[in-house]
Amino acid sequence: MEVSAFSAWHSTSLLFSTFSSDPERSKRNLVFRKSSVGSRGYVRRCFFVKSVAGERQQKLEDPPPAIQEQGIVLDALSPDSASVASSIKYHAEFNPLFSPEVFNPAKAYYATAESVRDMLIINWNVTNEYYEKLNVKQAYYLSMEFLQGRALLNAIGNLELTGAYAEALKKLGHDLEDVARQEPDAALGNGGLGRLASCFLDSMATLNYPGWGYGLRYRYGLFKQLITKDGQEEVAENWLEMGYPWEIVRNDVIYPIKFYGKVIEGREGRKEWVGGEDIIAIAYDVPIPGYKTKTTLNLRLWSTKVASEVFDLHAFNAGDHAKAYEALKRAEKICYVLYPGDESYEGKTLRLKQQYTLCSASLQDIITRFERRSGEPVKWENFPEKVALQMNDTHPTLCIPELMRILIDVKGLNWEEGWNITQRTVAYTNHTVLPEALEKWDVNLMQQLLPRHFEIIRKIEEEFIDTIIAEYGTEDLDLLQKKLKQMRILDNIELPSSVLKLLIKSQEIVLAKTVKEDKDSEPDKMAKPISKDEVKKPNDKDTKKPNDKDKKPEISKAEKKVKLTFEPNPKQPQLVRMANLCVVGGHAVNGVAEIHSDIVKKEVFNDFYQLWPEKFQNKTNGVTPRRWMSFCNPELSKIITKWTGSDDWLINTEKLAELRKFADNEELHSEWKEAKRNNKKKVASFLKEKTGYVVSPDAMFDVQIKRIHEYKRQLLNILGIVYRYKKMKEMSRQEREEKFVPRVCIFGGKAFATYVQAKRIVKFITDVGSTINHDPEIGDLLKVIFVPDYNVSVAEVLIPGSELSQHISTAGMEASGTSNMKFSMNGCILIGTLDGANVEIRQEVGEDNFFLFGARAEEIAGLRQERSKGKFVPDPRFEEVKAFVRTGVFGPYNYNELMGSLEGNEGYGRADYFLVGKDFPSYIRCQEKVDNAYKDQKKWTKMSILNTAGSFKFSSDRTINEYARDIWKIEPVVLP
Repeated sequence: MEVSAFSAWHSTSLLFSTFSSDPERSKRNLVFRKSSVGSRGYVRRCFFVKSVAGERQQKLEDPPPAIQEQGIVLDALSPDSASVASSIKYHAEFNPLFSPEVFNPAKAYYATAESVRDMLIINWNVTNEYYEKLNVKQAYYLSMEFLQGRALLNAIGNLELTGAYAEALKKLGHDLEDVARQEPDAALGNGGLGRLASCFLDSMATLNYPGWGYGLRYRYGLFKQLITKDGQEEVAENWLEMGYPWEIVRNDVIYPIKFYGKVIEGREGRKEWVGGEDIIAIAYDVPIPGYKTKTTLNLRLWSTKVASEVFDLHAFNAGDHAKAYEALKRAEKICYVLYPGDESYEGKTLRLKQQYTLCSASLQDIITRFERRSGEPVKWENFPEKVALQMNDTHPTLCIPELMRILIDVKGLNWEEGWNITQRTVAYTNHTVLPEALEKWDVNLMQQLLPRHFEIIRKIEEEFIDTIIAEYGTEDLDLLQKKLKQMRILDNIELPSSVLKLLIKSQEIVLAKTVKEDKDSEPDKMAKPISKDEVKKPNDKDTKKPNDKDKKPEISKAEKKVKLTFEPNPKQPQLVRMANLCVVGGHAVNGVAEIHSDIVKKEVFNDFYQLWPEKFQNKTNGVTPRRWMSFCNPELSKIITKWTGSDDWLINTEKLAELRKFADNEELHSEWKEAKRNNKKKVASFLKEKTGYVVSPDAMFDVQIKRIHEYKRQLLNILGIVYRYKKMKEMSRQEREEKFVPRVCIFGGKAFATYVQAKRIVKFITDVGSTINHDPEIGDLLKVIFVPDYNVSVAEVLIPGSELSQHISTAGMEASGTSNMKFSMNGCILIGTLDGANVEIRQEVGEDNFFLFGARAEEIAGLRQERSKGKFVPDPRFEEVKAFVRTGVFGPYNYNELMGSLEGNEGYGRADYFLVGKDFPSYIRCQEKVDNAYKDQKKWTKMSILNTAGSFKFSSDRTINEYARDIWKIEPVVLP
């Protein structure tokens, strides 16, 4: 148990009284007493120190004598600045990571974080103790990413202790913001998928929903992005270099994980998975506090290692050190990197190991908790009544066969019982319409690495094929073949023999029926006499008796027809389609925006939707307004609180709509503009620090920050900037200043390390910026800046100071987006296509307050077909821009490949698949509207206010309420 009696006392009171300089306070603290904490209830004298996952607990009726003598009070949940300062000083003195003689900002951060964690642990233990006592149903959110960002300001904000900590640090010679900046972002995610998961945990805790998050503890994260003269370069993240004060290693929470091996028949006919490679998953817990509530949930991250006995001591002593460490390194590397490159077989294997580790360790943990709470005997049929398991995209799909394996092979349930429990427990969130993002795994890899799971998947598929056949019949083989091609879990694999026999038999019946019908319709041939010429004469060949050895089994017409229809293609890979398994194995499938959910039903999973329409739902994404408004934009938040009458909007975001009443108020306009300008000054200072470029806060701040991908169309943005620059260069200074609004165009985002085209786009943006930013003719009229190593903390600086935000993906390709919501909440106006959540944002903020351009989702397929037929005629301005780039004005790098991807009518890497050229003229016209609107600052400010007012629907609190009601079937549990 990681919280000992001694450390528990420190986590409560030693921290808040030992160093107090107030004699009266010290005197009062000599008595261990009940401590009132207002709306948070109180901490009882009978205090439990408990392992969240373990069964062991220690009841402390009275504080240890040594602690009594020091005069300690359990007053951790309502500390003033003096007790906070004492807590920080204590941790600074006893923290072994830093030299005792210094108290620099890094040490101040670590000591401050540990003092906050002490308070979180109290609520965290109370929360889990209460859940154990009530045996509540919990939602478990499994995700390969949790993009938490910095935790310090978020934690003290949720605990309502920002003022106390700011004052305490000031007394100790430090500024809270400076100390908070010492915290590295936890490198546990990459983009919107991971940030969504983190917002969801915040909302679940705030709304008092019982739940946990499960992920992996990546030692090096995705990568740290450097921007050099060659573009993006990747180096390993070092976020764990100085330790991570928010995590608690759980040495008592470990589970075995197996790879490879073989499946044998065990006792009582059960299957047993034996041999192979064995590792251990160990838990690291991160407390997740709710806002204005005692509820503190848990994010459990898994790390991997091997048992000590696996270390080959004999090999080590013999000098073969590499062999001695082999198993250890093989286990540890599973949690080294988020999304290791999968171009190689080894990379694919490592990714699959990661996914299975997450699923297996998490399910073993969930089942352990269920069994402990259930008592004896365990009623497994109640498992879905106590457990809701949400798969965040397809990465955790192996939960389905893993839960089946545990229930059947380990717990002794039969197949029907296990399958019923699994389907009632698991639900799936789809995050993409891109075919390459719907995961598919090589069958041979799956069979080798997870032999038992492949057997289970194969049986799930057999039963599912029976369902398809029952639905569509066997008479129309073409229809059946089409359905199976779209819906099968195992792609390009021969049908099970039982199914083939059924199809052959069915076709024999069809053929016999056809023959009978033909005979019934033919005239009687016997009515006509047979001529001599029609009588067949025997010859030597006919009379020769065939040798039995020469006989070949005859293949009937029915068999030939079935074989031809359903025969696998030997030239195509054999794959396990994880998304299809998710739909088959779960009871709910949801998209993450209205347009995305419609595409999921009509295109991505249309055949499944026809079969099971009741499974499909929409759950539009949301973001937490605490982090993305209150904590990162306190100045604007104070204005909102003033004009809405209270800070209730931080939980009840519907109150943001009240700002609409004041959209024309001049006083509000003045305050709003001042807050935005102050935030822009912070952005300007940040950009100078990170890139060296100096920008004017008087210019419009135009921002596109998100993962670099062709469908997100950073290329369209930068080509629009190139066009703008070219036109500026063709004008006189006076003409330029009259036509164009000054702009600072800011980009940020990581291109995946092996995504060549995305890395070309990064290089292109930086080259364009280098040229424009050093052009004396242009000056402050246009700047282009790429912010390196984009993460949550960068977003928290840029978003409050942004005025125009670009969400310009090819329509129908962005599932939802969440950064669009964050920008809109902070009074930033969007330019974008009708894609993802843009559609709903535009509805809420008003069409006049959103800059819309581009083709619509329903037009995209037709436009691509036109292109393939050579009917597309590019806009002259688009051709002009490409030609300008090819002149070498932006440096010696050869951009023929990048520009070439926008040309031609077909072919991989060509034909402008993402319709940059098609939407370019519409985009340019729309940007002209942006310039004209920005010139009227009164109009622009009103648009900004209405964007914030209209963003009330995009809180993750609303989203979580919908998940809880419609999918998880859980209720809030408020701690006493």
